[in-house]
Amino acid sequence: MKPLALIVEDEPPLVEVIRYNLEKDGFRTAIASDGEEALIALAEETPDVVVLDWMLPKLSGLEVCRRIRRGAATRRLPVVMVTARGEESDRVHCLESGADDYLTKPFSPKELIARVRAILRRSRPALSEERLEYGDVVMDLAAHRVSRAGSAVKLGPTEFRLLRTLMEKPRRVFSREQLLDQVWGRDLDVEPRTVDVHVLRLRKALNRIGEADVIRTVRGAGYAIDVEPG
Repeated sequence: MKPLALIVEDEPPLVEVIRYNLEKDGFRTAIASDGEEALIALAEETPDVVVLDWMLPKLSGLEVCRRIRRGAATRRLPVVMVTARGEESDRVHCLESGADDYLTKPFSPKELIARVRAILRRSRPALSEERLEYGDVVMDLAAHRVSRAGSAVKLGPTEFRLLRTLMEKPRRVFSREQLLDQVWGRDLDVEPRTVDVHVLRLRKALNRIGEADVIRTVRGAGYAIDVEPG
């Protein structure tokens, strides 16, 4: 599944430049045009990285960054701050507020992509790996193969994407809506019940007789790749 980048910027031309280059490099993107909208977007779906403007309407980028660092679900979320303020004191202030990196406008889109990729390699190495593992389940992303305890597991394309989404963030509970968004895409008209059908197929493929169920159902919340204790 493609990583999600949240772009928080109030200049439409710059938004389009950043969006185009991130999507060209393999990212999905979400857009927020002010600080309050950014917090709403973060609450709806946690992205993999935030590209955050300093000077924003309603709530500054610095305050958004501080709130990201205070949130239990977002405190380790990578943040790249972009701003027209280029003094050394501004850079220090930005980093002290919790940003992982800092770019001064105008900047090269290639440099932005390089900085984002470097941060993701440190914070979420699974995004740059060609192999994901959880317990005895192994996904070879390059060969598009799955095995459990050394035996091949046959999955359809949708089940493969579903398993990859779950295994990139082990033990995290994904709601049906989040899985619909990440596995099927935002623009497709698919019912939430469809998620349950494909999770059932994935379970049948992964969990052979005598093997523990590696997919945990959280009633009213969703699903996670997580072996139940005991």
